[in-house]
Amino acid sequence: MATDGLHENETLASLKSEAESLKGKLEEERAKLHDVELHQVAERVEALGQFVMKTRRTLKGHGNKVLCMDWCKDKRRIVSSSQDGKVIVWDSFTTNKEHAVTMPCTWVMACAYAPSGCAIACGGLDNKCSVYPLTFDKNENMAAKKKSVAMHTNYLSACSFTNSDMQILTASGDGTCALWDVESGQLLQSFHGHGADVLCLDLAPSETGNTFVSGGCDKKAMVWDMRSGQCVQAFETHESDINSVRYYPSGDAFASGSDDATCRLYDLRADREVAIYSKESIIFGASSVDFSLSGRLLFAGYNDYTINVWDVLKGSRVSILFGHENRVSTLRVSPDGTAFCSGSWDHTLRAQPQALLLEVALPGLEPSDRPGPSAPVNLRGRARTTCKTTCSGIKMGPVSQKLPKPAFQSTLFK
Repeated sequence: MATDGLHENETLASLKSEAESLKGKLEEERAKLHDVELHQVAERVEALGQFVMKTRRTLKGHGNKVLCMDWCKDKRRIVSSSQDGKVIVWDSFTTNKEHAVTMPCTWVMACAYAPSGCAIACGGLDNKCSVYPLTFDKNENMAAKKKSVAMHTNYLSACSFTNSDMQILTASGDGTCALWDVESGQLLQSFHGHGADVLCLDLAPSETGNTFVSGGCDKKAMVWDMRSGQCVQAFETHESDINSVRYYPSGDAFASGSDDATCRLYDLRADREVAIYSKESIIFGASSVDFSLSGRLLFAGYNDYTINVWDVLKGSRVSILFGHENRVSTLRVSPDGTAFCSGSWDHTLRAQPQALLLEVALPGLEPSDRPGPSAPVNLRGRARTTCKTTCSGIKMGPVSQKLPKPAFQSTLFK
């Protein structure tokens, strides 16, 4: 019985009241450190202005809603999954389909590329996460080499390989996340704490340690330590389901997208929400979010068929992208930041290039230690920030600098 461990004069109602009181005190302590808003700190930063991005490739082949997609580390191949039960590996340069797998169920809600590019993982209503090795032999039966790695008690909502092909993280409608060994299928660590379906997860950048963030139908975003299985931070400011979470490139913050029609930015070092990205005209939920390589832009796909592009520092919307004919269900920026791909319930994926990269030094701020021009934005801590952004023909003073174009760009976005 739940009441067996209660002391004298204690009831479940009194303990619940005490927990709520402690939560209130914690929020008060957090509020004491809330001295300034992010957009106020960024007032001296020059605005980005409007810019236009165009669809360069449309990937057609799914027979139903596209639910998830992921980029390969080679910046060229894409894996996508759909309600039609198909998982397709695409060449985004040529739009050719390189591999196709038919799953034993419909609603394949999760897919991921292995870091080596030699395998993919996927799952959905079968409650499993299956790993398929990829080969160049077109006659080889991929289904015969399928390996069932993870087994949940409800649908698989998200999956992501860790920094190797040997371990994979999964999230499920059973309210848990789990870390699995790919080779043996053994459960290495389970993560309990969500009070409802877990809908999304994202692994922290490798240099920040063994943590990941998850979001779910309980309106919570939770940060987990993979070694201990414990929740180390939790945020409860959304008013509806959290559909997507994504780490900031530096690993010091993460963004979330929710059915409450907002995207929010949480700073892990400040242990609080630092920005809300919303407008009164946006009344549909955000289904997927991702950052540009520099971290200056936040891309968010919405259920009103659009993709909104937000200035992370200023909190303003800098562009709206149209093209999909149904809700945008998934969105990912390529590993090198030169493009992003979105998937939709209109059965298609669209690849769009980001324009030229600019590096901007904010006036009057102290330099940050960074290895080179590709260092991400440092949102807080020190008073100085360097940032890059994607713009189209926008000059930002004498410090702006055009970076070399990737060798493949002329092929992909000719």
